[in-house]
Amino acid sequence: MPRPTPLVALTALTGLAAGLVALASPAAAQVTAEANVAKWQGQWGGEVGVGYPILQDGGFSVTPSVGAFVYDRDHPRYAEDGGVCYRRADDVAVKDSHCDGTGLKAYGRIEAMYSLPMVSLGVGARYMGDSVRAYGTAAMPVMPRIDAKVNVGDGYLSAGLLARF
Repeated sequence: MPRPTPLVALTALTGLAAGLVALASPAAAQVTAEANVAKWQGQWGGEVGVGYPILQDGGFSVTPSVGAFVYDRDHPRYAEDGGVCYRRADDVAVKDSHCDGTGLKAYGRIEAMYSLPMVSLGVGARYMGDSVRAYGTAAMPVMPRIDAKVNVGDGYLSAGLLARF
């Protein structure tokens, strides 16, 4: 039987080590999904987001997330009359999508949390629109892998559910 070359042996050992690491820490690689009712700068809406913990050590975790805030926005440049959407500046009929009132803002955030058996507490920073805002966060388990969560900051408030997969 021929001996494997050093490159083949190194590749096999690297693959084996990667497999053992993946098997040893399946709980460390969890995707999070969050759905909240939220208020941002005086506007109520809903937000959905996904995150992935990049650091987990004991009860401490750091999780960046991305998502969207969906809200009912006013369109000061457009008005609806009799089911027809008009541009206010010149009263010209435009597409109905200008008057549908749905607003969407993407956000990015990062949270650092420390988990105890019955509660997790932490801080976060959220970038949306043109500002970065700090906030405090708390979560409490309500079912296996599902937490009730609240975020409170300057001009920002949300409450909802966080699921881990």
